[in-house]
Amino acid sequence: MAYSFPTFFPSSLLFFIFTIITSFFSPISTAKTHRFSRTISPESLGLNNTQELSHLHFFFHDVVGGPNQTAVRVAAAPGTNKSLTMFGAVVMMDDPLTELAESDSKVVGRAQGIYASASQTELGFLMVLNFVFTEGKYNGSSLSVLGRNTVQSAVREMPVVGGTGLFRFARGYAQARTHSINPLEAIVEYDVYAFHY
Repeated sequence: MAYSFPTFFPSSLLFFIFTIITSFFSPISTAKTHRFSRTISPESLGLNNTQELSHLHFFFHDVVGGPNQTAVRVAAAPGTNKSLTMFGAVVMMDDPLTELAESDSKVVGRAQGIYASASQTELGFLMVLNFVFTEGKYNGSSLSVLGRNTVQSAVREMPVVGGTGLFRFARGYAQARTHSINPLEAIVEYDVYAFHY
């Protein structure tokens, strides 16, 4: 036997209950909520339509041994020590960046990140690092680099993929040239070109 509502139960009340129940199970429109994504104007972030091109020049000091070591190997593959290219070695660094090539020159920032030997045929590193600046108008800002560094090439070029602070939305490239190298330290000259707002 089918159940029926008592005759005194108004149909408008049934419609109201139905509307409430279905509203709980209806999908929420993302167009109205803006919870996940939305379009905004660059001006709302303090950006204008004019980009600057900055050129930074400094020296990178990678010290792999001795009392002032700034780079340490943190991982290796079973065959790394037998490889001519040290394939599989992963090194964590916190290297000083200086104005001039001399180690006692003014420090303008740090190179913090990792490099890993990623080639079996040549000395080629995968570089993942941030140039964190501590001097001048870029103090507190950073540039992020992700790329390939074939360290025996005269000039190596790596992309700048982003940045923070004054380098928000940065893009550009970094060129590296080996200034000097000995068993404990490599000094590398960097020219970095970055577009930013």
